Amino acid sequence: MNIENDHLLATLDTLCQQQGLRLTKSRREVFELMLRSGHAIGAYDLLDMLQTTTPSAKPITVYRALDFLSAYGFIHRIASDSTFVVCRHPQDTSVGQLLICERCGSVTEAHTSVSMQSLEAQAAKIGFKINRQTIEAHGICQHCG
Repeated sequence: MNIENDHLLATLDTLCQQQGLRLTKSRREVFELMLRSGHAIGAYDLLDMLQTTTPSAKPITVYRALDFLSAYGFIHRIASDSTFVVCRHPQDTSVGQLLICERCGSVTEAHTSVSMQSLEAQAAKIGFKINRQTIEAHGICQHCG
């Protein structure tokens, strides 16, 4: 691992402890595997990786870990291709925008509250309260473009 990944793993441990969340061995392992992969990854790819150290691991183990990590903002689900990526700013509660390169598959997080404020205003007009929002933008990154 590298310094940034070590920091994210330590942040996961700290935030779970502070919030009284149960960070099981399998949840932590799935998070570590995602950090090691360095890119968006699917549940079955994670299962294959997990089974190298835990041969008895089942799909439900991975899906439960992903549900937990996603629910508490430690990872993002990329709905357009059913993959997951580590959240690089888990303590930032502003809206996340995921910038996804269509060529290399890299995912970059952007954070701004402007789009959320506009959407919340529109939602309030119809009596809808937004709990969470993620925007996916597909395009070409600077390395590929």
